[in-house]
Amino acid sequence: QVQLVESGGGLVQPGGSLRLSCAVSRAIFGISDMGWYRRAPGKQRELVAGITRDSTTNYADSVKGRFTISRDNAQNTVYLQMNNLKPEDTDVYYCNKWPGATLIWGKGTLVTVSS
Repeated sequence: QVQLVESGGGLVQPGGSLRLSCAVSRAIFGISDMGWYRRAPGKQRELVAGITRDSTTNYADSVKGRFTISRDNAQNTVYLQMNNLKPEDTDVYYCNKWPGATLIWGKGTLVTVSS
């Protein structure tokens, strides 16, 4: 079973930064395009950023210029560098395949942006 383990969330003030990590089972990472998603309570899960196997990236309009997705194929890990965080970025962040999010979701990592 493929496992997704997200980490790196926490409490940060507006304007601050966090770096999220997602460890992915080696069996699928090298052949998968990956994405970071988020879902606040009562809302649908949305794509935040996606990255292809050759590191072509895609971002939601709301995070362009502030977030950067990257991957380390040797470590089977995908990252999300989040800068200039805003209160509206408060959410639980998940990683999964992109597009399609066909893997079983991990527990996610909570990001709280508040003063």
